[in-house]
Amino acid sequence: MVEAATPSSSQAEVVLIGCGCPLRGMGWYHAVQMLGGECPSAKLCHIVEPWFLGAGASGPGGPEFAEFQKKSEEEHGVQFHKSVADLPPVAEGVKRLALISGRTVDNPRLLTEAIAAGCSVVYLEKPGAPTVAELEAMKKEAADANVAICMGYNKNVCKYVRKAREFAASTPGSHVTFVSNNTYEPTAASLGECFERNAEGMLKNMAIHELALLASFYDVSVDNIESVEADKDFSSMQTLAGPSGKEWTDFDKIKFTIKTKTGKEVSVQADRCGGDTSYAMVSDADGIELFRHSMPDEEDKANVSVLEVKYPGAMPYFFSQDPDYITVKERVAKLCATGEEAKEIATIDIAIAALSVAEYLTPVLREKLGSENAGSSKVEGVVATDPAKVASQ
Repeated sequence: MVEAATPSSSQAEVVLIGCGCPLRGMGWYHAVQMLGGECPSAKLCHIVEPWFLGAGASGPGGPEFAEFQKKSEEEHGVQFHKSVADLPPVAEGVKRLALISGRTVDNPRLLTEAIAAGCSVVYLEKPGAPTVAELEAMKKEAADANVAICMGYNKNVCKYVRKAREFAASTPGSHVTFVSNNTYEPTAASLGECFERNAEGMLKNMAIHELALLASFYDVSVDNIESVEADKDFSSMQTLAGPSGKEWTDFDKIKFTIKTKTGKEVSVQADRCGGDTSYAMVSDADGIELFRHSMPDEEDKANVSVLEVKYPGAMPYFFSQDPDYITVKERVAKLCATGEEAKEIATIDIAIAALSVAEYLTPVLREKLGSENAGSSKVEGVVATDPAKVASQ
């Protein structure tokens, strides 16, 4: 058993709030990256895990969490707690960082608790809170306590985003489209489960990263949107029953273009069943593709192969975005430890803008697509708007 983990003078003392199940939880992956020394400015000292240290201890994932806890305590000196209130006081001279990676609905309460526990910086996973009103209240609460909030919008620092933006900047008259894909099966059962589990809807969930990019780099806000154009040929909106039997209406794929009052134009495309590669594309004024960079690219794929061996059975998206998770944590930890600016890391203002745009766009796009989808054919319970989807059933 090693001594309790403590940060050096150049490190932040990290409190991970919400670890989740090993191989499955995003919090767990944050933990193993820090324990592996991938983020030099971050020293993981405390893990708060209410579920697996409470009611979930004997349920699914409980034994795996207990094994992870034992190893982390014995090899790294990490202290585990059932609640934020159980944390010890911040030692003199130490800068404490909270990394909140729990359920979105719990985030407002967890922020309050993290501030009370002496955290000077909070890393908040997307989208931060269920509603814009809650995010705005959280912003005020943190500002009143002189606490900085950084958002875990890792695509802000992604290589494929950076390279597309650089190419577009050097190509007058070009247009950028950000494409986000996922690997759900195009069936009623798979998409119905997806719609129910992500009941906030695609724009507040899967595509929220892209909306954060638009808010960060393209001046997109509700007040600055001049027009929204939906690609009706690509897009599809469905009403499907989830595992509970309740019906949910959401987009299984959507593509739209936003023009701003300040003269910028950018597109987003998201497809629940589009595969495991996301990318950014630059086209000319006629829509002809000039440049594309994907995630993962060849360099990323080599790293993915190493990680698949290291953490067999873990969620695949951990591996493709591994370098970006490291970059965001390191910049936020360095901000906490030294005060150095966390460049390109989304602020809570960006989170508010992205969630506001999501709330604005959802009814607008539903209205634009509603009449087209109403006349679509059903195949095995799926509303299909393209021949490929029909054929796949």
